[in-house]
Amino acid sequence: MTRNAVFTARALRALVLPLTLLGATAYAADDAALQAEGTVDAALQAAVASPTRTPANVARDPARHPAQTLAFFGIKPDQTVVELVPGNGWYTEILAPYLRAHGQLIEAGSDPEASSEDARRGAAKFKAWLDAKPQLYDRVRLGVFDARNGRFDLGRPGAADLVLTFRNVHNWAALGDAQTRAAFKAMFDALKPGGVLGVVDHRLPPDREQDAKASTGYLHESYVIAMAESAGFKLAARAEINANPKDHADHPGGVWALPPSFEHGDQDRAKYEAIGESDRMTLKFVKP
Repeated sequence: MTRNAVFTARALRALVLPLTLLGATAYAADDAALQAEGTVDAALQAAVASPTRTPANVARDPARHPAQTLAFFGIKPDQTVVELVPGNGWYTEILAPYLRAHGQLIEAGSDPEASSEDARRGAAKFKAWLDAKPQLYDRVRLGVFDARNGRFDLGRPGAADLVLTFRNVHNWAALGDAQTRAAFKAMFDALKPGGVLGVVDHRLPPDREQDAKASTGYLHESYVIAMAESAGFKLAARAEINANPKDHADHPGGVWALPPSFEHGDQDRAKYEAIGESDRMTLKFVKP
């Protein structure tokens, strides 16, 4: 499906998997967005299709399915949305214009007052990137998400409608279970009752062993679900929107061998290009 294709609720329903996970309680999917035979709303389609997006980011859409993924998480233009660790702003380019008129986007990333010079530099770089395009990003609020040091500012507690994290949980897992639980607790505390946490991350096949530090970048779905449930979340639904059956999660050096990282440079590059980006879990949690 192309970026501009109409994405129906029926198509989204076909991507939702049965909710049976290793004996865990199965929760019915929050089906409100799936019941109506509608489409991704026009504002979201416009944000994804906007010419203001960076061309290199647009090129990743076939692997990352932003409209479908955000629709699955139930995003609405009047919501308060927190994105964690926005990196270079891949999703910011979509979320900020979409939420600008009626909602609020909080980008919680590096701490500008951290002891780490790299963290301070990262925070300053992201702020400068936002400041360079005030017509798009002037209403974005900056927060802090520092899992290593347990410092979190995700806005007023209990105020967010939606918290989003894309390919971050494996980095928290590398810090340890305690830091990962603290990260999920911060997300839980940020959300209002009934609020949604949307998680996308690299998926390790269940028959493969996950080392304690998730050194390959891949995680078991069961691990992510356990960490979320330890904070009080309930699994609402999971989807195969970002699945890639070509990825067997067995690359030397881990997930970073694949695009867009290409950690090995030109070595086996054609093979990794043919695989594409990683196989990814897409999980939707609800705060009761």
